[in-house]
Amino acid sequence: MKFIILDRDGVINFESELYIKSPAEWIPIPGSLEAMAALNRAGYHILIATNQAGVGRGYYDLEMLDQIHEKLVFELATVGGYVEEIFFCPHHPDDHCGCRKPQIGLFHAIQNKYPIDFNETYFIGDSLTDLQVAQRIGCKPLLVLTGNGEKTLQHIQNHTELSCIPYFVDLATAVKHII
Repeated sequence: MKFIILDRDGVINFESELYIKSPAEWIPIPGSLEAMAALNRAGYHILIATNQAGVGRGYYDLEMLDQIHEKLVFELATVGGYVEEIFFCPHHPDDHCGCRKPQIGLFHAIQNKYPIDFNETYFIGDSLTDLQVAQRIGCKPLLVLTGNGEKTLQHIQNHTELSCIPYFVDLATAVKHII
């Protein structure tokens, strides 16, 4: 089985400094859902690994997060795509949990449930924490310039260990590269 792991905010949907707190605020980046459906057609099983500190901060609860993810799944299905599962960290950054990216807890949960070889798996994100966790677990990191990607690109160009990570305008462009 071929897997691919995606971050959510800033990769699939528009990022918000005020957090995505309801289904109405969850707006897909143009072309992202179609790109995910193309991955499915190419034989990839999509997993999402996302930090959702808005839960820990009290901006929304787990029920609302489920509704947001139901919208993502529904809208993806309308273009012929699907997600195997969404893994998320609901903790506040000050909780210092083991599942908040760049920690590897979410990826242990993925590995415990799916027969995944991280060395053969792309992880697409828009933030420094996405790239760091991908390197820690041995995934092949790809950066998209949507969301926090432009800022992340400026940061990694100054760090030799990260400067060789491929980057793409958006998820659709990254998917074309993969397929």
